[in-house]
Amino acid sequence: MKPPISVLVSVSLFTAETTAALYLSLTYSHSGERIYRGLTLLFTLLPSVLVQLTLTFVHRDLKRDRPLVLLLHILQLGPIVRCLEAFYIYGSTGRVEEPYVSITCKKQIPRSGVSVEVEEHVGRAEGKVITHRAAFARAAVVQAFLGSAPQLTLQAYICMLRRAVSIQTGTLMVVSLLSIVYGALRCNILAIKIKYDDYEVQMSPSAYLCVFLWRSLEISTRVAVLVLFSSVLGFWILPVALADLLAFFLFPWVLFWRSGAPFPKDVEKTLTRVGTTVALCFLTFLYAAVSIFCWPAVGLDLSNQDLISRAEDWDRPAAFYVLRFVENTGLILLWWVFQTDFRQPLTAALLATQLLVGYIGSLIFMLILYRFCHPCRKLYLPSTSCNLQNNP
Repeated sequence: MKPPISVLVSVSLFTAETTAALYLSLTYSHSGERIYRGLTLLFTLLPSVLVQLTLTFVHRDLKRDRPLVLLLHILQLGPIVRCLEAFYIYGSTGRVEEPYVSITCKKQIPRSGVSVEVEEHVGRAEGKVITHRAAFARAAVVQAFLGSAPQLTLQAYICMLRRAVSIQTGTLMVVSLLSIVYGALRCNILAIKIKYDDYEVQMSPSAYLCVFLWRSLEISTRVAVLVLFSSVLGFWILPVALADLLAFFLFPWVLFWRSGAPFPKDVEKTLTRVGTTVALCFLTFLYAAVSIFCWPAVGLDLSNQDLISRAEDWDRPAAFYVLRFVENTGLILLWWVFQTDFRQPLTAALLATQLLVGYIGSLIFMLILYRFCHPCRKLYLPSTSCNLQNNP
């Protein structure tokens, strides 16, 4: 059994960002900046509550008699307690012999055109650790794109207006960016595990590096573009963000309506029809929030039982990045026209070019990942796919 390192990383980022945001809000309070303090607290406490609800939902604590755990979640201490519980289960593994809970059959990634099935016995303790990993993976995505992303945009906008970056603000911005990149990384891993559920998938260090560079450049340039646009056109950034959010929120529902599929019933057995509708709306809202800042790495398919499209659809990410590049270019051009900070047009043009080059650089690292470093590249590359069809 692997140690739950991903759980520790998620909790560390959550704790660090919450602490930095609370300290910065105190700084804003002392300086009399109530609006900045209120927005900073909003982008800290609201995602914290959503993280608690996500962990409670995945672990199904409402159907279990665990009042102490629910109380700790109400006190916003749930992630820390869950992390300690995961490491306690991992540390106690092997001391007491236990029967396995289930048998899983996974195919190994083919190396010579033939895939081999491997049978694994999953014990009760390992199953609990796997549940913890899955819960924190989803909580990391919620924290990243419903909290860290708007927090980073807000603090960058404040720094843009002040023409200075304080230590407190810089610390929060760095932690928020790391949280967003980690959340995007979890999106990529979740997409791979869902699409290739029949295979035993292991990410290589080069794949992690490519994803980190790809997501870092993509998200940082996107945030910079939004901040620059809002610095000259003010509240016009709200219609742009709301239009993106509404478009990505409605897109899965439009596809679901056109498919003519029945309403999903097997999302969660304990949910009623109203509860299922609320869960699907929250899922599509999270999908839209991710799409504002980066490619979500998955195609949301409400007509599918897994809610995720398993098909290799390269047209959708291609269309996404083309439209996003056009949008970023348009926002940068509007900033260039209305900006008054740079009196020399060459300086402003150089900054705009750097942002566009940074975004193109993120696409290059994405292509490197899918062509050379993706753990399942042998399953979708043309030459390997032909070999698999000839050797079933």
